[in-house]
Amino acid sequence: MSTLLPLLALLLVGWMPAVRGDELGVVGPTWEIAEPDLLAVIESRLKRMAQTGELARKQREHRNRVVSAVEKPRPVAGLRTTVTPRRFFLDPTWVLDRDIRTADGALLFARGQRVNPLDHVALRERLVLFDGRDRRQVTLARQMLQRGGAKPILVAGEPLRLMRSWQRRVFYDQGGSLTRRLGIRQVPAVVSQDGKRLRIDEIRP
Repeated sequence: MSTLLPLLALLLVGWMPAVRGDELGVVGPTWEIAEPDLLAVIESRLKRMAQTGELARKQREHRNRVVSAVEKPRPVAGLRTTVTPRRFFLDPTWVLDRDIRTADGALLFARGQRVNPLDHVALRERLVLFDGRDRRQVTLARQMLQRGGAKPILVAGEPLRLMRSWQRRVFYDQGGSLTRRLGIRQVPAVVSQDGKRLRIDEIRP
């Protein structure tokens, strides 16, 4: 049974003032209340779009947007090319807001516990964050990669084009989550491990 009629009844009961229970008769023409089949409406709309070519156009537009978002992701906001070199250190210790368990349910770390990831894993490669639109920064990042022990992370530019050129994986700081967490304001920046801390160097390209 359609859910429209009970819903209308409830709404009307809530809005109508108190009246006498007299028979008032038919005031005007009446029609049966019908609820259209939503799937039928959608199907009809899609058929019309296919006939007019609108559906194919929208599919092309969607594909182009997806390709563009992959080829040229949105640059991380709030960053600039390094003007004044800066070095600072970051303690990555944080307080867990939930229990961390293994796949079989064994408790590794309890909620409220202070954990430094560097107590358990090492940052084996330096992280090189750079703007792929700046030729100087790209050159500097490439030199660091050639010396070994570095992982390239773009904050702007075209990662797929760079991967094809360098024949290696290039990462992207989507949404700027990494730069915000590390407090980076200038690029290029190099992140490395210094004992139980992270060392961040914002350097000139």
